[in-house]
Amino acid sequence: MLAISLIIIGILLRFIPHTANFTPVAAIAIFAGVYLNKKQALIVPLLLMVLSDLFLGMHNVVIFTWGSFVLVTLLGTWAKNHKTARGIISTSVVSSVLFYVITNFGVWAMGWYPQTAKGLLDCYILGLPFLRNFGVATLIYTIVFFGAYEFIARRVQDTKLAKVLL
Repeated sequence: MLAISLIIIGILLRFIPHTANFTPVAAIAIFAGVYLNKKQALIVPLLLMVLSDLFLGMHNVVIFTWGSFVLVTLLGTWAKNHKTARGIISTSVVSSVLFYVITNFGVWAMGWYPQTAKGLLDCYILGLPFLRNFGVATLIYTIVFFGAYEFIARRVQDTKLAKVLL
């Protein structure tokens, strides 16, 4: 139930108009890594991306994008054992930087920039606004998802809803 909800929320939030790279996908990957079993956690961001990219458009960097979200999910599984505000926020920040490094390398490697050191440097420099948007979105969505989940979990932990929601 939680996995399906995360996929649906992620797809819907990718389809609403937003600033470039201001999406919840990394936050969902982190959240899934913390609260779902490993198999489900890895499937959630991949399925979310595949289904939404079929409509939003495929590109030759998807292997880097989707691969980055797999790594972000694995960081989330690490955060499962470090579920403090500091651990979750650190995971969010590291995830944003990891995504930036991998996907911008992918953009450069797939020929969107000259295959030179200067081309790679230009790619990373011109990608900084996307890193800012992605990092802020990941941090905000991470705080919202984890905050909402913990708030709800505390409210329903001793009720019949706990089996369904938690």
